[in-house]
Amino acid sequence: RYPACQCINFGSWFILSIPITVIILLLSWVWLQWLFLGFDFKNMFKCGKKKTAREEASAQVIQEEYKKLGPVSYPEIVTLVLFILMTLLWFTREPGFIPGWSSLFPKYKGYATDSTTALVIGLLFFIIPAKTLSRTSNGENTVFGYTPLITWKEFQSCMPWEIAILVGGGFALADGCEVSKLSEWVASKLTPLGSLPLWLIILISCLIVTSVTEVASNPATITIFLPILSPLAEAIHVNPLFILIPATLLFSYGHLTVMDMVKAGLGINIIGVAVVMLAIMTWIVPIFNLYTYPSWAPNIPSTNSTGL
Repeated sequence: RYPACQCINFGSWFILSIPITVIILLLSWVWLQWLFLGFDFKNMFKCGKKKTAREEASAQVIQEEYKKLGPVSYPEIVTLVLFILMTLLWFTREPGFIPGWSSLFPKYKGYATDSTTALVIGLLFFIIPAKTLSRTSNGENTVFGYTPLITWKEFQSCMPWEIAILVGGGFALADGCEVSKLSEWVASKLTPLGSLPLWLIILISCLIVTSVTEVASNPATITIFLPILSPLAEAIHVNPLFILIPATLLFSYGHLTVMDMVKAGLGINIIGVAVVMLAIMTWIVPIFNLYTYPSWAPNIPSTNSTGL
C-alpha cells in the first residue's frame, strides 16, 4: 500500500522492538510469578539462603546434564558464525543512514529483502560439510564421506510443515476477505472512530487485534486488519505508522490462547497493550517522526478532529 515508504528496515524495527521486548518480558515474569508462585521479594532475592534438598538435587541434575554436552563442536561453531553473519546482513541490507549492500544491485531494486538473506544462509547449511579434515601422524589428510550440516532428509523430518500450511492459509484467508469486500465492510464500520482522540483510536485497534489473535492465526489477523486500519489513518490525516505499528507489534505477541491459560494469557495481553501504547506515544515518535503526515501516504482531505 505504501511502496515509497523506506523508513522501516531491520535496524529501525530492532531499535523499536528491543525495549518493548525487555519491558514485556520483565512484566510478564512478574505477572506469572505472582499468579502461580506468589511474589515474596524477601525470600526470592535473599542472598546466601540455605537451599532445600529438592533445590540441591535439581541443581545437581542440571550440572550433570550440562557436563554431558561436552565442548562446543565444529557444527555448533559454524551455526553460530552463520547466525551472526545473517544478523549482520539483515542490519546492513538497508540501514538507512548509509547505503546498504542491497544498493549493489540497482537493476533489481526491491528483490534483495530479509528473506533473501535467510534463504542464502539456509542454503549454506546444505553446502558446508559437517566434518573437518583431520591429519594422520604422517601429515596426510584422512578421507571422510562428505555430509553437509543439514541433509534434505533431516530437513524434511524436522521442518514444521504445519506452520507453513498455517501461514499460507492465513494469507489465503486474508485475500478472500479483500476479494469478498469483507475488509471494506469492516473499515466502513470503523469510520466513526475518526472522531475520537488519536490515543484512543490506537488503544481500540490494539485491543481488537490482540483479541482476534486468540481465535485466528496471526498472519490472517494482521493481513486482514492492516488494509482496514490504513484508510482510517488516512481519513483522519495522521501518519499511518501511528496506527499500523502498534497493531503489528500486538499481533506478534498473540501466542497465548484461551485454552492454554485464561488468566495468564489475559494478563499478558493487557501488559502487551499497555507497553505498546507507552512505546508508540514516547520513544517510537521520534524514530519515525509520527506527528508529521508523510509524503508517501495519500493526501486525502483531513477529517481529523483529534486536536493534533
